[in-house]
Amino acid sequence: MRNYFDMQMKTLHQELKEMGGLCQLTISKTYQLLHNGDVEVIKSIVAQEDQINQKERDIESLCLKLLLRQQPVASDLRKISAALKMITDMERIGDQALDIAEIVETGKILEVKDTDLLGRMAEVTMDMVSKSVEAYVSQDLQRAQSVIDSDDLVDDLFMEIRMTLINSIENQDMDEEQILDYLMIAKYYERIGDHATNIAEWVEFSILGKHRSGKEV
Repeated sequence: MRNYFDMQMKTLHQELKEMGGLCQLTISKTYQLLHNGDVEVIKSIVAQEDQINQKERDIESLCLKLLLRQQPVASDLRKISAALKMITDMERIGDQALDIAEIVETGKILEVKDTDLLGRMAEVTMDMVSKSVEAYVSQDLQRAQSVIDSDDLVDDLFMEIRMTLINSIENQDMDEEQILDYLMIAKYYERIGDHATNIAEWVEFSILGKHRSGKEV
């Protein structure tokens, strides 16, 4: 019985890594879209967001089967509970990547010459998603904590973008629609960073049995 449970947990880990990989790829595609202006990329973002949604359903089903058909001990129960929380945040990352794509498709952000700060936000959030999932699979508390620390960098980049946009208003470098598009995309990357942080906090919970909010199992 335990061998079967361990096999199913390995399957869960693989599914989570694949879902995390899809999230990373989708974030990468959003910046590719911003950088190259290739609107055909939007189609692949939509397709990947659908795959992320399907992964969420598949992982949720697997977790529920593990809870109902097996008899997980406390540490296993924490891991399964954490996985259920993590996939919710990963699904929202997919949603927000799609939101970015829709802004690019309908707005004027492609007319802006310098999107390097948005690219930096994309890079940091991709790294956070990757490390948070790796931390869960390896039960690496230090790696999870490094993801949580990285959220400060995302916040700093967002504040830097705000100051840049304020200067753009004063210098009339961008029109109002471009400024709004830029700010909204930065906000979505900031939210993606928040979701990656949430994932890392659930990894902590799976290891320590205590969430930063005070929840315990």
